[in-house]
Amino acid sequence: MTAAPRPDPAGRRPLDPGTPTGFRAPRLLDVLIPTRNRAAELAVTLAGLAAQHPPGTAPENAAGAAPDGTAAFGVVVSDQSDGEPGWAQPAAAAMVRVLRHRGHPVLLTRRLPRRGLAEHRAYLLDASAARYVLYLDDDVWLEPGTVDRLLTAIRQLGCGFVGNAVHGLSYLDDVRPETHRHYCEWDGPPAPERLAPGTPEWDRAQIHSAANLLHVTSARRLPPGQWRAYKVSWIGGCVLYDRARLRAAGGFDFWTRLDPGHQGEDVAAQLAVMGRYAGAGVLPSGAYHLEAPTTVTERSQEAWEVTARSGRPPPPAPPPPVRR
Repeated sequence: MTAAPRPDPAGRRPLDPGTPTGFRAPRLLDVLIPTRNRAAELAVTLAGLAAQHPPGTAPENAAGAAPDGTAAFGVVVSDQSDGEPGWAQPAAAAMVRVLRHRGHPVLLTRRLPRRGLAEHRAYLLDASAARYVLYLDDDVWLEPGTVDRLLTAIRQLGCGFVGNAVHGLSYLDDVRPETHRHYCEWDGPPAPERLAPGTPEWDRAQIHSAANLLHVTSARRLPPGQWRAYKVSWIGGCVLYDRARLRAAGGFDFWTRLDPGHQGEDVAAQLAVMGRYAGAGVLPSGAYHLEAPTTVTERSQEAWEVTARSGRPPPPAPPPPVRR
């Protein structure tokens, strides 16, 4: 005889994970969150999303509402924790309920066994049919207005991706002026670039360490509501893609060429997109790193090195029609 399930000590009702078919819809935006062994951090990340303005409604937004009338973005959380999924823990589950209460569809999934970071991101991409997808790490808090600003930027710039590099506030008093020279704004629409190690362009990544970008932002004294697009090598933690262009550049399908213990899968994908459709960082950044211990303990390969050695870079291609 099967024992009856124990009642939740706090009296909570079970959390509905949702279904892939019920979630997948042609929205303006889906936020994709891969997570593992970070229940507390995931709750903070979801709380940041729950406090975002619906796209097109932020006071500083200059682009107006989405032409398709879409107001609420969707959220996919895919968990690879060793035990119970992080989204089942009380704080994270509460934020899932808040998101749904505010009109955001949320899909909660598990992706096991683990096959590596790139495969996990490929799985998340397959879950979405949105115009844009925002890959958000599970240890990043977004200040209100961040999602709206990123959407405004990618639609005005017409490039393959934009992103907000994450700030590490424990480094707020650690000013590194020697890194500031790597900051360079786009003068006009971003153009496709092919980057390689050992070049000045590759060293742009230094601007994203510690709190460097926050110091650069402070020096520019932008008026409220203003933003700038700048040149990047890659961006970690918070990257918004045009989904069709990410797909056209190969997405994360290169995961089959990697060992499960790899890193740099986001770098590989961004280099491919940048080579065809261009990419940009957006200043100011509203993304803040929680500075939690890493859960990526296996680092046997750099994904971008493997894709670079393949000798099969994606050929330049004309961009698809811009749908704004």
